[in-house]
Amino acid sequence: MTRFARSTMREMTLRGIILGALITVVFTAANVYLGLKVGLTFASSIPAAVISMAVLRLAKDSTIQENNFVQTLASSAGTLSSVIFVLPGLVIVGYWTGFPFWQSAGICAVGGILGVMYTVPLRRAMVVQGNLPYPEGVAAAEVLKVGSPDTAGEAGADEAAKGAGLKDVVAGTMVSVGFFLMTAMRFFTEQFQGFLRVGGTVTGLGTGLSMALLGAGYLVGATVGFAMFAGVAIAWFGAVPILTWLHPPADGMDLIKYANSVVWRQQVRLIGAGAIAAAAIWTLIVLAKPMTDGIRASLAAMKQVRAGNAHSVPRVEQDIPFHYVMAFAAVLLVPLAGLFVAFILGTPLSNQLVVLVLAGVVFAAVMGFIVAAASGYMAGLIGSSNSPISSIGILAAIASSLLLVSLLGKDAIADPAVRAAAVALALFTTSVVLTIATIANDNLQDLKTGQLVGATPWRQQVALILGCIVGAAVIPPVLNLLQHAYGFAGAPLDPGMDPAKTLGAPQATLMATLATGILSGKLDWSMLGIGAVVGICLVVVDEVLKATTRRFRLPPLAVALGIYLPMTVTVPVSLGALLAYIVDRVLAKRATAAGVPFAKYADVPQRRAMLLASGMIVGESLFGVAQAAIISLTGNQEPLAVVGDGFAPYAEWLGGAIFLVACLWSVRWVLAERK
Repeated sequence: MTRFARSTMREMTLRGIILGALITVVFTAANVYLGLKVGLTFASSIPAAVISMAVLRLAKDSTIQENNFVQTLASSAGTLSSVIFVLPGLVIVGYWTGFPFWQSAGICAVGGILGVMYTVPLRRAMVVQGNLPYPEGVAAAEVLKVGSPDTAGEAGADEAAKGAGLKDVVAGTMVSVGFFLMTAMRFFTEQFQGFLRVGGTVTGLGTGLSMALLGAGYLVGATVGFAMFAGVAIAWFGAVPILTWLHPPADGMDLIKYANSVVWRQQVRLIGAGAIAAAAIWTLIVLAKPMTDGIRASLAAMKQVRAGNAHSVPRVEQDIPFHYVMAFAAVLLVPLAGLFVAFILGTPLSNQLVVLVLAGVVFAAVMGFIVAAASGYMAGLIGSSNSPISSIGILAAIASSLLLVSLLGKDAIADPAVRAAAVALALFTTSVVLTIATIANDNLQDLKTGQLVGATPWRQQVALILGCIVGAAVIPPVLNLLQHAYGFAGAPLDPGMDPAKTLGAPQATLMATLATGILSGKLDWSMLGIGAVVGICLVVVDEVLKATTRRFRLPPLAVALGIYLPMTVTVPVSLGALLAYIVDRVLAKRATAAGVPFAKYADVPQRRAMLLASGMIVGESLFGVAQAAIISLTGNQEPLAVVGDGFAPYAEWLGGAIFLVACLWSVRWVLAERK
């Protein structure tokens, strides 16, 4: 049996576990709110690293490895919370009225820990031997090197250790909270948009007034942000006008309302879903060979490790032993089967309990391993934040729904009660697959950071397991709190709730739509087919750009998301990406004038932008959760409102003006010269 060599280096400590768990609680709540509102989550590794360094610098004996352990544990917040891309679908279809703690937490914990286990044999091939860039993992390592007391001198600048990095996070948080507070008081509106009638057609453009979305745009970057805006243009300057012209509203129905509630929501969004599916399939095809090669190389490397001894395996190469991984993964299938049994018992599907449980466990385990490898590879290519996790969820939802059709038969599904239970089971199965994918997506990124700072892999893998457990305990109560405070679009609402204030839960709505449509036989395949053609065209365009130019790309998944998501979500993200692009252009000119390489000159300002943006996201998201608690306690949907409906026209213009000022301030903050 492989034994770990002893190390006296301070790395996995009790204080680190406590600090990482506390950060995980905060960032998990923030990500759940953000994901339900706009369909996006943010990677928490870098802000967690900055907070860890700011706290642990008070202890004289902290190390870069200890700070890395904290950020690894806390990074699970940005990934495990992605389960909200599916789980609210069970409420939207009316199968759940809330989120049962043990079932919801069980999905998160079991799926998340399986994701950790599945990526252990991938580390050597993808992180050590592979040539994947892992952009966020490298960035987190650089932040740790700059800010950790034992390496700050080597890095040359002690900015994060002196608290400047924390100041950026706090500044973004305060501005975001202030803006959201003014919105809650109704001095600002949540969006600024307008529509234009052209004959019998309609188009429109607008933006959400959200500092969190602006920050998300900073993080995703210009290429993804501009691609998302291209999706908005396809949807609102192409698809909506054409479809309103081809299929005009019934007599007496308002054209703008019809374009919003029928054409865009029921038709154009399906086009976006089809484009997402086509782009996701292409991504998996591209990844098939390197993914297979990576798994083969990792398994061969693990055999070499097993044949060695404690002294022949360097500390920085010590994973959880492979036979432990296999045994632990096998054991986890038992509680996974228990989750399926608990979900199916008492439903119209109970008469096929054994078959459905076996099918669900095998599907989740096998599909989970495939998507773990794919997600890890995609994270290595483009980073965890930009990795198309939701597209994997869409494919899993389609596959699990088709599997249930084949197992149950069309005659059984014709019964509405059986069909409703089958839709719920498809969503339940998809949620397990998605949790596996999200943790795999993050784990290899963290292991890359660890490789660059001299961390011990098995300790990082333990940190991810702890993060999954903490996150699993936090997600269900936060979901329940938000559901009873705001509600979800398309789901039954509590008495007195305002439908305009509901959380969109866009991905969960899409998953529910696909599962319901497939199992009922009423899915509008024509719109999905059109979307698939659009997705194929986008792939071709992106491949041509890739072959002919190095500067311009049009990521198909980002464009497809722009088609699918509301413009009040995508436009502010695109605006944030535009601000990031402007910052980079200014920095490039300054670097040229100073005769300094761009990468060296822009390192600190770009890190500052990343931390400021993270603060913007955390501030608004946490205030949203706090407001949800106030709503739940008071029963008032607008507990902080100061002005009435009569102020609404002024609030829209006032909010838009202040939002623009905030955009300009963020650029000035990032570009400010500091000693």
